[in-house]
Amino acid sequence: MGSEVGAQAARARALAVLRIRGRALAVALLPSAAAVILVAGGTSDHLVGPGWDAARAVVSAVALVVLLAAGVIALVVARARPAVSPTVPIAEDAAPDLYRLVRDLAERLDVPAPSAIALTPDCDSWLEDRTHPAHGPPAHEERDELAGAAGGRHRRTAAPVLVIGSPFLWWMRVGELRAVLAPVVAGTGPSAHPDIAAARRFVRGLDAAVATAADRGRCPAFRLACAGIGWVARLLLRSCRQHAAEMERGVAAAAAERAQAVDYGVRIVAQEQVGLAYAGWDRLLTRVALPAWRMGRWPSRLDAGVVAALTELSRRDRLAEGFASRLGERPACDLLEEPGTVDEAASLLAARLFHGGPAECGPDWAPVDWSEYPEEVVDRKWRTDAARLHRVLDALGVRRAPDPTAHDPNGPTLSRVLDHLTTPPDADADTRATSPSPGTPGATPDAEPASRAPAAPATEATEADADTTADTTAGIDADTTADIDADTTADIDADLHPDQDTPRTPRTATLAARLSAELAREEAAAPPAPAPGTSPSGQAGPDALWDVDALPLFPLQPPRTERELLADHVTAMVCCAAMDTAGAQPGLDWLDGPTLLVGGERATDLTPRVLSLVEDGDPDPLRVWLSDLGIRPEKPVRLV
Repeated sequence: MGSEVGAQAARARALAVLRIRGRALAVALLPSAAAVILVAGGTSDHLVGPGWDAARAVVSAVALVVLLAAGVIALVVARARPAVSPTVPIAEDAAPDLYRLVRDLAERLDVPAPSAIALTPDCDSWLEDRTHPAHGPPAHEERDELAGAAGGRHRRTAAPVLVIGSPFLWWMRVGELRAVLAPVVAGTGPSAHPDIAAARRFVRGLDAAVATAADRGRCPAFRLACAGIGWVARLLLRSCRQHAAEMERGVAAAAAERAQAVDYGVRIVAQEQVGLAYAGWDRLLTRVALPAWRMGRWPSRLDAGVVAALTELSRRDRLAEGFASRLGERPACDLLEEPGTVDEAASLLAARLFHGGPAECGPDWAPVDWSEYPEEVVDRKWRTDAARLHRVLDALGVRRAPDPTAHDPNGPTLSRVLDHLTTPPDADADTRATSPSPGTPGATPDAEPASRAPAAPATEATEADADTTADTTAGIDADTTADIDADTTADIDADLHPDQDTPRTPRTATLAARLSAELAREEAAAPPAPAPGTSPSGQAGPDALWDVDALPLFPLQPPRTERELLADHVTAMVCCAAMDTAGAQPGLDWLDGPTLLVGGERATDLTPRVLSLVEDGDPDPLRVWLSDLGIRPEKPVRLV
């Protein structure tokens, strides 16, 4: 370990962690020491008598129990499997240039080279210790793959694994990647110190023991023992938490100080690319990849999509004009022998981590290329959402608006949606005039204003079909009186306490609630993913090293609100009508995801018009927009 100030501070903190381990061992041995003293005093005729004999028996029994418990806890801490980050391993023959770059960087920094390289579908890089026996069998020759001839000596402990964010390889240039990895690779120096390595093993063992003790899938006989082990492990973790955190800060400070001598000027520029890559990656996952994952498709070139998204950003934003000029330099992904294969593996892992998809391809989980995205994802998504919207309208008893000139006069139309969500002119005033306040005794919602008389057939149909559509309503009360009362109350609450996530009109609230229930029922009825963790040959696969039951580990977005869900479905219906009646096309926008192309141009002004209909019940802005583009809402559309 070098003479950096951070390295010395890290070693001091590591010794503090080891002292806590020593104190715990001393506490476990204290009853045994007392028993030895009592036994020795008895054999030398110094501590004799009935009282000393009873004390020897009690203390010896306590010492035996404490030693047994300490042995079990130590065994659990030593054998518990530490957490491992899900990654895509990269063998040296699959990326010899990348291994050579890291090897040269370690040599310039005068630190041990990492033992291997792995990729993660995230914008971060770190070192990870995978020397625990549970992480896999040791290599035939325990030497670093990156060490080459100079590092061919045998080691008792392998160097940590270098984990690199896959978006960095596609967006960054070779020089920028080397500058970004310099402080990370420099961390192998302090990590090789015996005291720091021992302290890290102890902390990781305690963390793994806590996770093992928290496993509820055990028989009741072991739960009490696991509770005790977990309590002791948590107590020790709390005792050394501050020291472990300061130790890691010291290691990072020492690595940063050592890395200043390598590509320091380039690193300042490369840090800008780190932030830009993170922004593009987040945008790509939430706006582009997430809709595909929900449709049972996973984009197989996510990392290449980051380049396209950031290039599009540089085209739109004048502040990012300089970023596109970098594309003429050699990208870091050229350091891989087969970038496409690695990108596909990282894309599948991203789908698992952020969405919880299956580990292998299947009929309901297939890769999709970017050229097929508009047809395979965008078109199917819009038509599936539009079909769900009309199924819910059927369950509500909303009448179809027939078009005598159409091939299917009673087919699904956009006019049906517009008419249903349109608020009658004086509906709010009539509701306030005819509906008593909620606190009035005997108040009933049965009195309907005259302006709502045309909606009576829909209400009657809802009552008649309540029994047959119980599954579709999914817990929503089919009784008309209760629906009207709930809708009126929701409308009053929305006026008194406006909330952007709460629909503002009764019809919108009812339709949004039933859409949410329908979507929840479909998701609950979806077949579960096959149990991962094993390979076809029966060997333990990479998934066995991390908790697959917790997928998705990093959900991208919270569940959509009812308002957002209804707006998405209405937008999908509008897009279907535009495609079927006005020749529009589904498209992919790298920054905004699925988009409607009208005459080859993105329709960027649709969202506020849809929100005007959904939130205020005002269809005029949307109708004007449809008329300007030649979209005929009365024509039936094709659904999935």
